[in-house]
Amino acid sequence: MGVDIRAADRSAGPVLAGRFRGDIEGLRGLALALVLVGHAGIAALPAAFVAVDVFFVISGFLITGLLLDEIRRTGRVRIVDFYARRAKRLLPAASVVLVASLLLTYLFLPPIRWSETARDALASAAYAMNWRLVEQSTDYLRSEEAPSILQHYWSLAVEEQFYLVWPLLLLVVARYVTRRTSRRTGARRPLPRSLPGRHRRPFLGDRTAPWLLAAFAVVGIPSLAWSIHLSQTEPARAYLVTTTRMWELALGGGLAILSGHLTRLPRPAAITLGWAGMATVALAAMLIRPETAAYPGHLALLPTLGAVAIIAAGPSAGRHGPALLLNRRPTRAVGAVSYSWYLWHWPLLVVAEARWGPLDTSAGLAMILCSAVPAVLTYHLVENPFRYARISRARVLRMGLIATGMTVVAGIGLQLAVRPPTSPGPAPAEIAGAVSPGAPPGDGRATAPVDRFARITPDPLDARDDLPDVYRDDCVTQAQDASLRSCTYGDRNSAVEVAVAGDSHAAHWVPALQAIAAERGWRLVTYIKTTCSFLKAPITVAGRSDPSCTEWNSRLRKALTGERRPRLLIVSSVTQIPSVRGSTPPPGSATADAQTVALSETWSEVTAAGLPLVVIRDTPSFTVDIAECVSAHRERLTACAQPRERALAWGVPQERAAAAVPDVRLADLNEFICPTERCPAVIGGLLVYRDAHHLTATYARSLAPQLHERLRHLLSPRLP
Repeated sequence: MGVDIRAADRSAGPVLAGRFRGDIEGLRGLALALVLVGHAGIAALPAAFVAVDVFFVISGFLITGLLLDEIRRTGRVRIVDFYARRAKRLLPAASVVLVASLLLTYLFLPPIRWSETARDALASAAYAMNWRLVEQSTDYLRSEEAPSILQHYWSLAVEEQFYLVWPLLLLVVARYVTRRTSRRTGARRPLPRSLPGRHRRPFLGDRTAPWLLAAFAVVGIPSLAWSIHLSQTEPARAYLVTTTRMWELALGGGLAILSGHLTRLPRPAAITLGWAGMATVALAAMLIRPETAAYPGHLALLPTLGAVAIIAAGPSAGRHGPALLLNRRPTRAVGAVSYSWYLWHWPLLVVAEARWGPLDTSAGLAMILCSAVPAVLTYHLVENPFRYARISRARVLRMGLIATGMTVVAGIGLQLAVRPPTSPGPAPAEIAGAVSPGAPPGDGRATAPVDRFARITPDPLDARDDLPDVYRDDCVTQAQDASLRSCTYGDRNSAVEVAVAGDSHAAHWVPALQAIAAERGWRLVTYIKTTCSFLKAPITVAGRSDPSCTEWNSRLRKALTGERRPRLLIVSSVTQIPSVRGSTPPPGSATADAQTVALSETWSEVTAAGLPLVVIRDTPSFTVDIAECVSAHRERLTACAQPRERALAWGVPQERAAAAVPDVRLADLNEFICPTERCPAVIGGLLVYRDAHHLTATYARSLAPQLHERLRHLLSPRLP
């Protein structure tokens, strides 16, 4: 995206010099339409994101074509002029939307998002947004936050990072060929330009072609291999990093290198090739399943090769090929404004969801159509005036610095607008006594949701950082890692070792257990792995198996039941979905039954080894980010209260499994966390959740007396 289809001389590049490729403009319009309907939630196109791959091929083809044309005319590439043209084309519209998005964030998004959005703006202005998203996608603590209003800038970042390398590589090739020729002929002259026309000499016959194809191979082949590998091992990272996408842009570049042959395709073959490409892109959008696909990887060959076929077939297929649909006025019109429309559609969708909740398909499409208004205005008032302005290279570069500076200033301003809490937090004694035992659900007046507190601790703006010590101490095993990481708290020299094991829901109990360990003289040892239940059975996460979790669990069970076993094991976790005979059970009762069986088998193995086991029942889980909701509704906290029954549903298999295994003790603290029919977001002035399902460390610490009493009751008189 953000690719100039028409250069200043309105050339479409090396395919048909001097002629505008309306079918490519239309292909951009088709790709944008895929992006838009995908973000609107059209179920029939689950993989509409393949449009990004089509954009990358188009970009590589057109930009490489312009560079090759310059090489063939002059024997060189004016790098500074190239980047000046890119700045004229991209920066004005991108900067306008960046500043507008920051303003929309300030006006409409919850304050908890402001700081991160300001950082996103700085990353987007530097064309590094994809790497920022990579960092967030691999950080479990940030992975479930609402999507950034600037998330879509990642693809622009990939393109511009590629074009930091690609022109320089082509320049090196051009200079090498020129010098090599000079040594042979004794004269230095620019490379010959192929004559225009249908019967011109193919570019493949030029002496530069083998070297240019070698440049394509140097970039494309390793990038494709890396993409296939990383998509299997780290799919979230693979989707965003530049190195797994460079081959797609280079593929378009390779097509530009071979462009002289395109007009020689027989018309019937070109027509067949073009429509086959259209079908391939459409099938990729309909058949690839994002929840299970290792993408981009080899699957990205479908939309990219489809795009190559469409572009390659265009000159010979004529109006009987895909141009029959693509080279129409409405399709070209969408393609013309595709850059501005792409920039505007996502911020408006994010704002709409923040104000009105999740959008259904019709509401999403309505917002998409609304975003066409600022897109068209930006196209006519910002994008084109700067794009076709006759200004010097120095002024263009100054304009780029000013545009980037505007974004930086606006981002810093939004960051400064995030006001930290000025009132001091409560004293430790106040925290410890903040929560008293709640009444039965439906009868607890004292802990029923209320609209406001004079002070909320931690402040919702700080909630993301109100974490257990295990995260600061690097004690958590991350995704794809099976190593046993542990940390020790309490009395490190104590003979009484108590272990706590599970996922992040075990981690959020560590502050309370630390307080108990200090009181009882325990040596508390933690074993935590993100998104990994304490289960013997293999699990699936987001539809994919997680072998690292299975291996981690196997190692953990051996450690816990070996010679140096602890005196007590405390387990807590979300119950992930186990695999049943190698497949994921269907949603509903089958999943709950599979979870119950897997829990029972795991706990039975532990208790059979003579290890006392206490399971802390899972805490509420919501579809709403509670800390974000509180940051937006400080004066109406009841808007953040959620139904208790639905919030506690995921813990039902734990109750059933505990009842089926006699030696397991189930500690249910939810009467102190969600004491009424609607779970309050703030209890006794303490913020309960730091996101949609994790307790704040402050609130968990306040529950130490209740947890201690529950352990005494369950294990008396054997509590170590």
